[in-house]
Amino acid sequence: MAYIGRRPGSLRCLLSGVSVNRFFCAVGMEDMGLTLGRSPLERLPFDNQALKKLPLDTSEEAGVRQVKGACFSRVKPQLLTGPRFVAVSPQALALLGLSQEEVLNDPLGPEYLSGSKVMPGSEPAAHCYCGHQFGQFAGQLGDGAACYLGEIKVPPGQSPDLLLENPSLRWEIQVKGAGLTPYSRQADGRKVLRSSIREFLCSEAMFFLGVPTTRAGSVVTSDSKVLRDINYNGHPRHERCSVVLRIAPTFLRFGSFEIFKQADEFTGRQGPSYGQIQETFPDHVERNVAFFREVMVRTARLVAQWQCVGFCHGVLNTDNMSFWFVLLRFDPDYICNASDNSGRYSYQAQPTICRWNLVKLAEALAPELPPERAEAVMDEYMDVYNRFYLGNMRRKLGLLKKEEPEDEILITELLQTMHNTGADFTNTFRSLSQISCPKEGENEEEILGQATQLLLKQCASLEELKAANKPTMDPRELAMLLSLAQTNPTLFQIISDRMTIARQLDKLSKLKDLMESSQEELKIKQAEDWTAWITRYRKRLGRELEGLSDAVQAVQDDRVKVMDHTNPRVVLRNYIAQNAIEAAENGDFSEVQRVLMVLEKPFSSQPGLELPTWVSKHGDTEEAEREEAEEQSASSSTVRSALPYDSKPPAWAQEICVT
Repeated sequence: MAYIGRRPGSLRCLLSGVSVNRFFCAVGMEDMGLTLGRSPLERLPFDNQALKKLPLDTSEEAGVRQVKGACFSRVKPQLLTGPRFVAVSPQALALLGLSQEEVLNDPLGPEYLSGSKVMPGSEPAAHCYCGHQFGQFAGQLGDGAACYLGEIKVPPGQSPDLLLENPSLRWEIQVKGAGLTPYSRQADGRKVLRSSIREFLCSEAMFFLGVPTTRAGSVVTSDSKVLRDINYNGHPRHERCSVVLRIAPTFLRFGSFEIFKQADEFTGRQGPSYGQIQETFPDHVERNVAFFREVMVRTARLVAQWQCVGFCHGVLNTDNMSFWFVLLRFDPDYICNASDNSGRYSYQAQPTICRWNLVKLAEALAPELPPERAEAVMDEYMDVYNRFYLGNMRRKLGLLKKEEPEDEILITELLQTMHNTGADFTNTFRSLSQISCPKEGENEEEILGQATQLLLKQCASLEELKAANKPTMDPRELAMLLSLAQTNPTLFQIISDRMTIARQLDKLSKLKDLMESSQEELKIKQAEDWTAWITRYRKRLGRELEGLSDAVQAVQDDRVKVMDHTNPRVVLRNYIAQNAIEAAENGDFSEVQRVLMVLEKPFSSQPGLELPTWVSKHGDTEEAEREEAEEQSASSSTVRSALPYDSKPPAWAQEICVT
């Protein structure tokens, strides 16, 4: 039970003829009544150390402006009309010592968790930071839509595993979409329902996959509306203002340190607090090197973890590591952000981009972090990344007993085969545990055939591969750029780059080959590719069993257990999020809540939670509905079937555009 006030038994004295009981009843009951009447959100133990220890902007000037010599600016969140909960995450709220029931039953809950009403102890503020966006220094950025509410002391009994990543024993909470700040630039500080639901679900999905992430406690929507041009095509529409409650040990980022940057040699921009550092601390060099090395190791581990679950980060700027989506099918050149025209943040580029961001962080920390010491730390990055990546991949393949140099080749060949055949990333890895270790006396040809058929189910059809390899650039534009690259290389470098053109030409070449092929020919080629890889894989599995003749079954059982707890059955795919968004935009929040429940247990089957809400209501026909939906998806690119959550994406999912 929560402690709500001083216990009567703790009063040990009498006051001038007044008994303890009479004094408590006459005076203390009023205070006790106020405490009892306060909602759990009004009793949160705030301890806002960031505002106490970091420079705070003293100006109360309204509007967008440059903020010098400060890390935070006080702000006033803007009210929402008719705020209401879309969904809450019970496990995220538990970090703050809150239960789902008490938050949902609190009549002021939607107001408090949207910033419309300020909780006692909360000190709303916006964080000032800078950043390199798509490789160029952008100067002052800052929280244009996010609002720091404060820091909550960790409640008693919190899991030690959670506290390993949070040694400060405080959780910073923030609302995104609460209105204008000094850093809103040309925007209005608001977020809409679709983007808020995506962030809410993806933040929680990543956590339950075991990838370090910010958490999302709730989504609140409202009757307030803003105008948005969703496809940037000149057809804006009004959308509901919505707010996400974010939770993390801190929301400081690489760009937080770039506010001190001197004028950039390319853009001419500088950090708003350049020249504001009053003194340096030469005796802190070793501490700063240790700090930077820890950041490097955690960054390498993080990107290795998300690469191994097929996650693709949309905007890897130094100021912004926001979450987006997982791969539809494996493609090393996959770009999940439609605004990333150059492919800077493609799936395969992300480890290198994270290294580039670390270099920029090191530059921002100089001279407190000597450049030569930072360079020595950065020399370790790729080795650290590869160690984490190979360790994760070996578990995904069930290679638990031995580490062989050839494992890296086996993994690379697997990913290349997945790419060539258009295989689904998540489902292919999940299927690998069904491929058994070799045994004496078994029919090798039969085993290979069964394993190949298993993986062929996850491969793309001819039409899907054609769609995936269709160039995104207009043929006339491509021809013009090719000509320009020859005649005026300088101008070409300004408006495009050779990597972008190479990707377009590669797609054209693959599309040409596909146009000359049939579905039957494609299937034969896919089967050959998979049979060749499975043969190598089973030989490697055989070496896992060497010298273990008495424990073969135990090794196999352990392998399957580890693989099924490493390779998720369900991930948040674009189409799953889109279905939930469309239902919510029509006033039905149940699908958002249901998807969250599914994502909370991504490695296991959940009877009764196999299909979306509108299908599962017919429980007695669920299996039939599942089979029918999969058949419709395979035969149609326009019907939005209610697919099971663990299915390959439908054809229409390729049409989803996220910027």
